[in-house]
Amino acid sequence: MTLALEVLGWLIFLVGIGFSIGLHEIGHLLPAKAFGVKVTQYMVGFGPTIWSRHKGETEYGVKAVPLGGYIRMIGMYPPAPGADPTMLRASTTGRFATLIDDARQQSLEEVTPDAVDRVFYKLPVRKRIVVMLGGPTMNLILAFVLFTIVLCGIGIQTATTKVGAVVPCTPTATNVEGTLNANGACAPSTKTPAAIGGLLVGDKILSVAGTPVTTWPEEQAAIKAAPVGDVPMVVERDGREVTLTIPMAAVERPIYDANGKDTGQKETRNFVGIAPAAERQTVPVSTVPSYVWDLTTASVQKIVTLPVRMWDLMRQTFTSEPRDRDGIVGIVGAGRITGEAVALENTPVLDKTAFVLGLLAGLNLFLFLFNLVPLLPLDGGHVAGAIWESIKRAWARVRRRPDPGPVDTAKALPLTYAMSVALVIMGAITVLADLIKPITLGG
Repeated sequence: MTLALEVLGWLIFLVGIGFSIGLHEIGHLLPAKAFGVKVTQYMVGFGPTIWSRHKGETEYGVKAVPLGGYIRMIGMYPPAPGADPTMLRASTTGRFATLIDDARQQSLEEVTPDAVDRVFYKLPVRKRIVVMLGGPTMNLILAFVLFTIVLCGIGIQTATTKVGAVVPCTPTATNVEGTLNANGACAPSTKTPAAIGGLLVGDKILSVAGTPVTTWPEEQAAIKAAPVGDVPMVVERDGREVTLTIPMAAVERPIYDANGKDTGQKETRNFVGIAPAAERQTVPVSTVPSYVWDLTTASVQKIVTLPVRMWDLMRQTFTSEPRDRDGIVGIVGAGRITGEAVALENTPVLDKTAFVLGLLAGLNLFLFLFNLVPLLPLDGGHVAGAIWESIKRAWARVRRRPDPGPVDTAKALPLTYAMSVALVIMGAITVLADLIKPITLGG
């Protein structure tokens, strides 16, 4: 049964990836057709075609490997100066299909007389930008929808003021977790304030030292601000309020960074000895934009540092260094994690659903941001070319010079090939890392 659920998780992930890619290409397809560009193919996946159907002038199909996609538009690159304008280079919006078409085939496709004025490069700059941003925009919209479902519909596990666990022993230099000794007990002098004061699992803390609290952050702040010594704490227990006296203690504790890693530094702070219970809570729709923005800023930082992170991944994969759980995870790793999440025993279906939807939402947000990188063959590279063309034409008008015409983005093909090869290499490295040193939910 577990294997079947893990396979189901993989299938869910692949379908989700395929849907995200298909929606991305629809974001290119719809405005391209609306602006009159001739689109000859719309494909989800790459490799051998397993199904296709012609509708009008466009072939719609699905290929064997659902990890890429493209639409084929006539005339994405203008002809070279002096060349026959009826002979235009055919290209695609998909990264991998671009590599195949431009780096390996380098084929020229003859434009029929009725399609001479339906080439992509003849569109006004603003329309070309709309076409190229249509794909990433669809990924952003899908990310927003999925995050809204998870945050506002299903809810997320949130620390509450209810006591989820009572730490038995006060942490010391040799027992930093406050665990029991081999005899299943700790010395009376090292019992935690929570254990001494009588806090029980299930108690809902209402106030600390006279300060009302309704959330876990408020509770942490109140504990931090309380004086050392006996502190009154009001809790709700079995439907009634109970006032306890907690002997607040100050202990030396390690400092963790935003990712939960020990920084190696320590600080002295108030200590009670409790862990919060987590409950699924929904949030208002108005909080989704700020949530997505926080993830966006974190993702941008990861994209900017991608070369360094890739080097770290290579070093960790091929040496004895353990793999960073917060590092890069490829398609294989993400699929494995999805399969493990779906196969988890004693985990509510709602928790599994929230995890998978959140993973797909994060992936779509990353696709949106990564495609905005202003380098060909990414969508951002085509947008950058269109913007540069607009600047050149505006400057020519200011100087009363002739229209310089469209920017010959075909001149950037060497950079396009290099970028495409780099993307393939990075993809291969992540696949190897996910196979050699996989990251799993268990560790």
